[in-house]
Amino acid sequence: MDHKLDLLPLELPGLKLERPILIAGPCSAETEEQVLETARLLSAQGVKIFRAGIWKPRTRPGAFEGVGTLGLPWLKKVKEETGMFISVEVATAHHVYEALKFGVDMLWIGARTTANPFAVQEVADALAGSDVPVLVKNPVNPDLDLWIGAIERVNRAGIKRIGAIHRGFSTYDKTEFRNNPEWQIPIELRRRVPNLPIITDPSHISGKSEMIADVSQEAMDLNFDGLIIESHICPEKAWSDASQQVTPDHLSDIMGNLVVRQSAIGDRPRVTLDELRKKIDLLDKQLLETLSSRMKISEAIGKYKFDNNITILQTRRYDEIMNKRKEQAEESKLNPEFVIRVFEHVHEESINRQNKIMNKELAKD
Repeated sequence: MDHKLDLLPLELPGLKLERPILIAGPCSAETEEQVLETARLLSAQGVKIFRAGIWKPRTRPGAFEGVGTLGLPWLKKVKEETGMFISVEVATAHHVYEALKFGVDMLWIGARTTANPFAVQEVADALAGSDVPVLVKNPVNPDLDLWIGAIERVNRAGIKRIGAIHRGFSTYDKTEFRNNPEWQIPIELRRRVPNLPIITDPSHISGKSEMIADVSQEAMDLNFDGLIIESHICPEKAWSDASQQVTPDHLSDIMGNLVVRQSAIGDRPRVTLDELRKKIDLLDKQLLETLSSRMKISEAIGKYKFDNNITILQTRRYDEIMNKRKEQAEESKLNPEFVIRVFEHVHEESINRQNKIMNKELAKD
């Protein structure tokens, strides 16, 4: 269902945010010199919104967790010297109060905070009465309702200039990404909340600086509204997430080569045909990845059957699978005959894989 939110355009005083919105700056504010030098270089390239992590939620204790409030005067100086707008991540009511006290122009709620409704509500309560734009990152797990719920909490606190940040999702599976983009989830968010700007975070999705350009282009191809990219004057010496940061010059190259084909915020179709086709492509890719994982398990089963002198075909098990898949098809409102045909082919390929494994093991004897 669609979610009706009371939203205004995502704007900053004197700055209408047109597509593609770009927010850039270091993962962490480390020193005043590092912050100011990075900001000067980005400002010279036309970047209008500067980001820097002040409080850094880290997975394990002992990692650099940010300089804290000490870094907020550095950001204020960036604003005074370059005219850039400044933005930081907040995770607690204290963070909100401190950031607003130092004139931070835009806040975002991080993925770990979004995953906790109590934490989001605390931040939302602290935001009540302010007029600062707020971006909400997706939760670490692929839960769209949890993401929308966090956005709703912020909106109910009276914040009307809200955007979403798509930063990918944690997964136990090994992929080329640090956080699997699962593009179908922000696409579905757009369908449910059509007037909500979506900004992609290629840095956290890719985890590698060399992949940021491709992820950024994918976001533009999907008609998302902007990018938040980590940029550091010397990424190899960064105190956090060094591998996913780019120099200001590298960022300039990425943006210069970006192809932006769609219209500005508020002037796009609700869901375009290209977006729907892209969603199918992404789901097809997931189907193939799932089938590949299934066949690897089938090969492991083949090895187990060989080691334990068990025949490949187990008729009772086959019947159980087909009956269960037929029931699941009906529950999922799929044609059972179609599903059975699909799984007949899947089972046939599984048998072929097991047969090859057993013959290979037999040849070793």
